[in-house]
Amino acid sequence: MLPAAIDLEIRIAYLPSDDRHVELVRLDTGERDGFDLDEPRARTGTWLDYVAGTAWALAEAGLPLTGLRGVVASTLPTSAGLSSSAAIELVSAWAMLDDAAPGIEPFELARRCQRAENGYVGVQSGLMDQFAEACGVAGSAVLLDCRSSEWRPIPLPDDVRVVVCHTGSARRLERSEYNVRRSQCEAAVRALAHDHPEVVSLRDVTPELLAEEEPRLDPVAVRRARHVVSENERVGATVAALSAGDLAAVGASFATSHASLRDDFEVSSPELDAMVEIAVRVPGVLAARMTGAGFGGCTINLVRPGAVEALRDAVERDYPPRTGLTPMVLPVGVVDGAGRLA
Repeated sequence: MLPAAIDLEIRIAYLPSDDRHVELVRLDTGERDGFDLDEPRARTGTWLDYVAGTAWALAEAGLPLTGLRGVVASTLPTSAGLSSSAAIELVSAWAMLDDAAPGIEPFELARRCQRAENGYVGVQSGLMDQFAEACGVAGSAVLLDCRSSEWRPIPLPDDVRVVVCHTGSARRLERSEYNVRRSQCEAAVRALAHDHPEVVSLRDVTPELLAEEEPRLDPVAVRRARHVVSENERVGATVAALSAGDLAAVGASFATSHASLRDDFEVSSPELDAMVEIAVRVPGVLAARMTGAGFGGCTINLVRPGAVEALRDAVERDYPPRTGLTPMVLPVGVVDGAGRLA
């Protein structure tokens, strides 16, 4: 996987407390909620589940926590598919970890936050969002090998801007749909492993093996697996292209990735497709594809600095008549991962 941390963010301004109670106020709505660190809390289906789940996961790992009173502020667009759940997990982890706690590596903190989402919130998400937000490196994407847990920064070109285009369509992915996609991929692995015991994940499947076994597999499972297998290859190709300065090849990988997300993984939407189609027609837009879990939300674009305003003009002119929605064009910085500010 090859994500990056961006400078749209969630922050918590807080004061530690001695009473083992966590209480937060949302700056945007004024909503106030909290929980006790020493008392079990059932999920409520609200944003606070991500904070309480993080506390649960950190305590499970034996890490000392402190109560606090805080205010939550965000510059992330609502329901945009820009990893806001991971952001609230990471920021609340940094706030609740006691100052006397032994140091925790960013990668391990990401794993704890993933544990919160999987084990408490109930979304069987992977590690990518939490990893990007914990381990981000300014000016670079971060390449993660999920099998070995090895990772390294991949510098982005200095003469390219990252631009997020929000479709104005709230991400409509239900938790159950994410879990369905995962279960379909797992079903493909089980079917392939029947005759190929060396297959323990889709990481072990080549395009040739999948094509050979396709006739005996469930068609939906084949499409889901084909996306994952081809995406793994695209990540490697994109890393090589970035290292070589071959931005045309990066753009081609983005294009085939979006098509695969649309046709094989089936998580795109008409709004996302329209946004990509508009962007790629703008001279100076080098690459465009949907980002996030899909069914609405945002696209990610690599753009020459001099073309950012042309992209904004094209989106604001052409997108609303096609969709009836109001978009946002957000040039973003690629930054270091989450942490504390004094």
